[in-house]
Amino acid sequence: MLLLERIKRPKMLRSKYDLTIFQTPKYGEEKGYREVYRISVEAAGHEEALYEAFRIFNVPDLMPADYKGRYIATRDIIFIDEGRKGHHYYRLQPNGWKRVNRILIH
Repeated sequence: MLLLERIKRPKMLRSKYDLTIFQTPKYGEEKGYREVYRISVEAAGHEEALYEAFRIFNVPDLMPADYKGRYIATRDIIFIDEGRKGHHYYRLQPNGWKRVNRILIH
């Protein structure tokens, strides 16, 4: 079974991404983002990591017990920290995740 798992998903093609979710205190606000939760996700790239985060935090059965934020919705931001490889911010727009340069945190 382990061999089959390696054939499906080779370890070297997947990385562990450190994700931080930022949300405003009230839905729809443009400023005042605060860190809500931090999690590590194994994925093949940024797109898959964002998909996994969206899935985890929008399905009640998959949400961590200590998560105090709301469901991920438009205008929420996910920060991907790759250490030496860089820092990336993605904001959820109505047509999908879009990369942004920075966020305002108060």
